[in-house]
Amino acid sequence: MSQEANINLAMQNKIENLQNKIKAAHLGGGQSRIDSQHKKGKLTARERIHFLMDEGSFEEIGMLVTHRSTDFGMEKEKYLGDGVITGYGNINGRLTYVFSQDFTVFGGSLSETHAEKICKIMEMAMKNGAPIIGLNDSGGARIQEGVVSLGGYADIFYKNVQASGVIPQLSAIMGPCAGGAVYSPAITDFILMVENTSYMFVTGPNVVKTVTHEEVSSEELGGASTHATKSGVTHFACANEIEAISYLKKLLSYVPQNCEETPDNLPYEPGDEQRPNLDHLLPQNASQPYDIRDVVTAIVDEESFFEVHAAYAENIVVGFARLAGRSIGIVANQPAYLAGVLDSNSSIKAARFVRFCDCFNIPLLVLEDVPGFLPGTDQEWNGIITNGAKLLYAFSEATVPRITVITRKAYGGAYDVMNSKHIGADMNYAWPTAEIAVMGAKGAAEIIFKREISAAENPQEKWMEKEKLYSDIFANPYRAAERGFVDEVIAPSQTRIKLIKAFKMLENKVVNNPRKKHGNIPL
Repeated sequence: MSQEANINLAMQNKIENLQNKIKAAHLGGGQSRIDSQHKKGKLTARERIHFLMDEGSFEEIGMLVTHRSTDFGMEKEKYLGDGVITGYGNINGRLTYVFSQDFTVFGGSLSETHAEKICKIMEMAMKNGAPIIGLNDSGGARIQEGVVSLGGYADIFYKNVQASGVIPQLSAIMGPCAGGAVYSPAITDFILMVENTSYMFVTGPNVVKTVTHEEVSSEELGGASTHATKSGVTHFACANEIEAISYLKKLLSYVPQNCEETPDNLPYEPGDEQRPNLDHLLPQNASQPYDIRDVVTAIVDEESFFEVHAAYAENIVVGFARLAGRSIGIVANQPAYLAGVLDSNSSIKAARFVRFCDCFNIPLLVLEDVPGFLPGTDQEWNGIITNGAKLLYAFSEATVPRITVITRKAYGGAYDVMNSKHIGADMNYAWPTAEIAVMGAKGAAEIIFKREISAAENPQEKWMEKEKLYSDIFANPYRAAERGFVDEVIAPSQTRIKLIKAFKMLENKVVNNPRKKHGNIPL
């Protein structure tokens, strides 16, 4: 055999060896564990990436990494990739980085090298200014590695904080996420969970039972429904993994690659922008509820509203939409739930959303119909003062274009907090139905005219008379307009026209804030 033939044969053997390693890596923990994953109604780590990324665009990094542990016989059991697949590719043509934990390898548990792979891909995402998506499916820290695996979690948390506000960070919980593992998703911008197959908790049902004697299932303690409705930990509860992946793609479509860029504007053909149905949407009785989503969908581009945190703190509605092709964030009081009052949960929910939009140059539209803050011992004892201040702080520090439309009530301190002119809103519109006052006419009349009412022959009749007097003077938008606190009173049907023009006018807005390290938000 010639020397050239020997060289070719040697190369062929090396290539075959490489291909065998690639096949082994693709099998993860083996076919039986893949089958077990499927029986649970779950996709494998690689299948998730396949459905997430554009066809043929994914490039894997670190496929041949293995763990370094030698304790408890671990040196005899090694798998290529060590339980996490990392790399980059495109989602709808946009560069995106991803890590996907593989439950078939040691239950997706996090080892030293597993953590190193995740940190490496996060560093690359930051250096290249592109979003990162984490597909979480892990039993937690690899206990055979002790403190080394715990250190790996801390390394990831630190990277999450460094990346916060620099690149969008999205977390999809596709299986278990327990103990220290929960804090990485908690730092990221948005969390998605899958109903019945994913859960998050700091301590599991067994520990809960031991410490507090409570009997609770994993689903009840930390399932998708629990976190979507009770805790607000997850922003989206998805019916299955495919829906979760489609939500990830949709979410990315509204946000830019990084904090230095703006979201892509979609092509838009101007048409008739009047919305005459808005002139007849509000009930005649100001105490009657209506669904603020009807206002949102009438104003924004057709089928563009993408609600966030829909099942949590339903007295406020937040989400993304498009207006003449432009990505915007919406914060709207919801009169159909608790009359649209602000409370602790709704304030926190809205504040978090406002800060995300400000991080990534997404203009804010606020639709206001708020009778005030929710009274009661429960609210006061659970920090409504501090929690309400979070929303106030979030709006006040936001430098993106900010526009408010007052549809009906704007009472008390809640008027100030909901993106008023006084805290830096750029444009403030009001419908003729707007009522801007310290409080409702009924309560105000009772306080201002207390003596006259009590001295009257018919106190109820006198009360109603004074209520009407106060209402005529203050329960309208014109006092605020006279002072310049409202820039324009507009017919509801003209709202979309005004907003398109105003956001266009504000697209080059620049704010120079006082120099500081960072503010101290009331957490």
